[in-house]
Amino acid sequence: MTTTDTTTKTAPVGETVLDARGVTMRFGGLTAVNDVNLTVSRGEIVGLIGPNGAGKTTFFNCLTGLYIPTEGEVRFKDKVLPPQSFKVTAAGIARTFQNIRLFANMTVLENVLVGRHTRTKEGFWSAILRGPGFHKAEAASRERAMELLEFVGLAKKADHLARNLPYGEQRKLEIARALASEPDLLLLDEPTAGMNPQETRVTEELVFAIRDQGIAILVIEHDMRFIFNLCDRVAVLVQGEKLLEGDSATVQGDERVIAAYLGEPFEGAPGAEEVAEVEAAETQAETTTDAAPGKENDR
Repeated sequence: MTTTDTTTKTAPVGETVLDARGVTMRFGGLTAVNDVNLTVSRGEIVGLIGPNGAGKTTFFNCLTGLYIPTEGEVRFKDKVLPPQSFKVTAAGIARTFQNIRLFANMTVLENVLVGRHTRTKEGFWSAILRGPGFHKAEAASRERAMELLEFVGLAKKADHLARNLPYGEQRKLEIARALASEPDLLLLDEPTAGMNPQETRVTEELVFAIRDQGIAILVIEHDMRFIFNLCDRVAVLVQGEKLLEGDSATVQGDERVIAAYLGEPFEGAPGAEEVAEVEAAETQAETTTDAAPGKENDR
């Protein structure tokens, strides 16, 4: 489980942006996340790893208001986050998803403009009457959206439909849309899933560039080379509990982490049935969330 560190990770770490305290999430009688503590600071990249069924995405959903934790609290810039995803976004947290959630029949530019809606102050009547204030705000949003597309390398495809982009570029677009909300914390859920080594390297450089803008980053990923090259700290979840947290060398060298990924039992390790139950509960909860009224199905 060794990797080669090909990138120098140097950035000043600032104030604590995210402070998750004792986060627990239960689905009925099943505990998917149990008493997890985690902090992320400005200018820091923190990784969250673990085998399938470890509760990583459930934990992400607790951080972003999709789920309300059964116990514990999530503090963002020292304030308890509201239990609604749109308010979490407005507070300054943005995320991407394990399964790409773009508006397939909208253009690349329009997808990014959707991400700007939490930062525009024009109200309903302004949009209806389309006065000077509306046009000024619209022009500013388009300018910022184009800047973000340039940043991720998609400016030349601004007028293309999102569904026509190659897979790797769809991932970039999702990141650009997340950045459009001007977040202080960016959560990336498996940003390199399905990518070839070259695309993964480009994504790594993009994440470093985002970090260098002072944005705190928390990332879930199964590509260990990517995660250990990228992150300042790595936390390991196994059966919803934090097994270990430390720098890349510490985590890579821990026998419990190696055993968890190789499927070998260690003291207190969950059985296959427990893992399957957690995965089923997470899938059911995701399906329920996606099917809720008001959810966009054109992805």
